[in-house]
Amino acid sequence: MRVRSHSPHDRNHSAPGTQTESSKDAAPHRARKRFGQNFLHDPRVIARIVDAIDPRPGQTIVEIGPGQAALTRPLVQRAGHLTAIEIDRDLADRLRGEFPPQQLTLIEADALAFDWGDLPGPLRLVGNLPYNISSPLLFSLATVAERVVDQHFMLQKEVVDRMVAPPGSKTYGRLSVMLQFRYRMVKLFDVPRGAFNPPPNVTSSIVRMVPIPVAQLPAVDADSFSRVVATAFGQRRKTLRNALATLLDASAISSAGVDPQARAETLANDAFVRLARKLGQLATFGVTRATG
Repeated sequence: MRVRSHSPHDRNHSAPGTQTESSKDAAPHRARKRFGQNFLHDPRVIARIVDAIDPRPGQTIVEIGPGQAALTRPLVQRAGHLTAIEIDRDLADRLRGEFPPQQLTLIEADALAFDWGDLPGPLRLVGNLPYNISSPLLFSLATVAERVVDQHFMLQKEVVDRMVAPPGSKTYGRLSVMLQFRYRMVKLFDVPRGAFNPPPNVTSSIVRMVPIPVAQLPAVDADSFSRVVATAFGQRRKTLRNALATLLDASAISSAGVDPQARAETLANDAFVRLARKLGQLATFGVTRATG
């Protein structure tokens, strides 16, 4: 990870939304497929996203992947200061040329490898997330949810639909369960392909994610919960009796108050919590017998 801080003597700084001499003369940046870059340019969509975020002065707002600063500029204008994490060295250089340190703290880093403990909370996270890292990044951010006020992300519509899907729907799966356990989520609106340059092959959506307070979370071992959910959806066409055979037998599933003949996509979040608790109980019992 490389973190570059600005100096007050850095040249070519300007107010957001204006071009410096260096940025004006620079060659247009070409989107890089390896970074999953598609740049937002539609002013109406940008305004709608910023209104949904409602940034305020004094808040610690972190933008993941600012790109060509389409969201960065209005966010800085309304909040006064922004922290941005950008992996692309060329884009980082352009951002340094446009924003002074009083407005932008720029961190050159891979968001997947970044240590979020380095930033003072509480955090408000925003960003147009690259489609190729969206799921692993969301799981990574869930580990620091207690330090987050809210998250507003633009993702592939298919991913957002999975995130907010209810039990019993075709799109309900592991991502739905794991994120709905930790966040209250609302899909806000779709973003058409034409709002980007270059246009992606898919429609995008904006999602709001508000972490559930720790005191309101069910008491359950995180590893057990994750194992049960991943295993249950690993063979989603099978009944729980078969899908969870390596973890729980039919009797254990029944004693958790869950039908062994049910399939994973029909279960609400609390059913997975009960199954995870049962797995934890059996593991503890096994250890007791082995050491007793």
